Amino acid sequence: MDNSWIFSLLLTIHILVTIAIIGLILMQHGKGADMGAAFGSGASGSLFGASGSANFLSRTTAILATIFFSTSLALAYVASEKPKSPSSVMENQTITLPEQNQNQQNQQNQQTTMPSQNKADVVPE
Repeated sequence: MDNSWIFSLLLTIHILVTIAIIGLILMQHGKGADMGAAFGSGASGSLFGASGSANFLSRTTAILATIFFSTSLALAYVASEKPKSPSSVMENQTITLPEQNQNQQNQQNQQTTMPSQNKADVVPE
């Protein structure tokens, strides 16, 4: 079974959810932002602001975080089910030795069988 399209689909969803989570987190109003109001303007009733029920952004972030976690697990499972590839580039290669040229073989044979014609090789008697 070819899982490449499933892997591609999960990876696309994973990347889109990641971008959405980053955007939602950057848009949210931090709890520490109300600290200045607690020390002077009196707009906040407590030190870190009202901790009421979760608003739309925090609930959406929690849902996207759950989807992110699920796609992470699914990607890990699909990647582990892929067929194992060779661990080395040379693992499944056949070795072919280059054949010597016929002329080179003939020259080597002539050099080993013919007596030396050099005068320096002749030993005087």
